Amino acid sequence: MQEAVRDLAALVRDRRRALSLTQQDLADLAGVSERFVRFVEQGKASVRLDTLAAVLDALGLELAVVARAHSRAHSGAATGR
Repeated sequence: MQEAVRDLAALVRDRRRALSLTQQDLADLAGVSERFVRFVEQGKASVRLDTLAAVLDALGLELAVVARAHSRAHSGAATGR
């Protein structure tokens, strides 16, 4: 999970830079604080999903959930069995 957070943080940072936006520019576009953008780019665990979605939308990105071929749900770990 932590690797996915780091990957997302790097993707957001790289996309923001590719669009020549400052963290404050992105915050203004997404309707969030510059501090929140900084937290996203640092991969902070306390980032709210709905607010993150606004940042991704402002960058023309979306978050998708996909099933893995061998997930823990298949082994019963997600259900506690």
